[in-house]
Amino acid sequence: MKGVFLTKVEPAYDDLPEQRYHFPRTYLRQAEATVGDWIVYYEPRRMEASGSKSGGRQAYFAAAKVIGIRRDPGRDDHFYADVADFIEFDRAVPFREAGRYYEAALQREDGGTSKGAFGRAVRNMPVREFDAILTAGFAPLVGLQEHVGQAPAAGFDEEPATFERPMVERLTVRPFRDAAFAASVKRAYSDTCALTGLKIVNGGGRTEAQAAHIRPVADDGPDSVRNGLALSATIHWMFDRGLVSVDDDLAILVAADRLPDAATRLLLPDRRMIAPSRPEWRPHAQFLRYHRDRVFKG
Repeated sequence: MKGVFLTKVEPAYDDLPEQRYHFPRTYLRQAEATVGDWIVYYEPRRMEASGSKSGGRQAYFAAAKVIGIRRDPGRDDHFYADVADFIEFDRAVPFREAGRYYEAALQREDGGTSKGAFGRAVRNMPVREFDAILTAGFAPLVGLQEHVGQAPAAGFDEEPATFERPMVERLTVRPFRDAAFAASVKRAYSDTCALTGLKIVNGGGRTEAQAAHIRPVADDGPDSVRNGLALSATIHWMFDRGLVSVDDDLAILVAADRLPDAATRLLLPDRRMIAPSRPEWRPHAQFLRYHRDRVFKG
């Protein structure tokens, strides 16, 4: 059964959405129902220390396949859902568009939002609702912009459109995942190389920046913006071969005595990478650490 997992940019639980989801026993039954199937991640509003609500996209932003449930060895009443094939949407999808809810359970009979249903961190959903969210999330990537806000969702009278089912099938296909990853990373960095600050656009409007995985796909690196950097072709080559890396504080690291001066002069003078403006797009420390420990030759 399909599902929805709520997670924040700075979660209170031990979430790393690209790999695992942490939850209390309260949601065990709902989480177990998703094993072997797909879920979408939803980011709610963030609660500030003052008690006010701010930030948070209030949107579905990624999908992943649940591959198993395991008990938290440190807390008997908590569990982990392990996931694979994490992929971020090309477009964050609001829970309600054009006055319609993607999840029927979130809408009260009077048309308002059910706060009780909204407050559940793990929810199950029928296939048609999952398909509608997926289609809306990847519409810009596949040229379906005209369907955004109109795709059949929860409570809609129409049947799901015929183009939705292939969208689910694309989630594990490498060319589609590569395209989705590249679009997300280059958008996060405004098509600018994070280590040189260069933004080069050819006559046809194509940018030179490439999307690089921090933890390589071959080493189970996820297709997540937080596991990506926008890099120029030369810097991408250097990064993949461990000649440059990035510290947790986003300082640029260079492998000593392995690069000529001409190459190091390409890097930003202050040796600090350019980070995305949105916190949910910034490199995750776990992926940066993996690159330094396993790839970097410094």
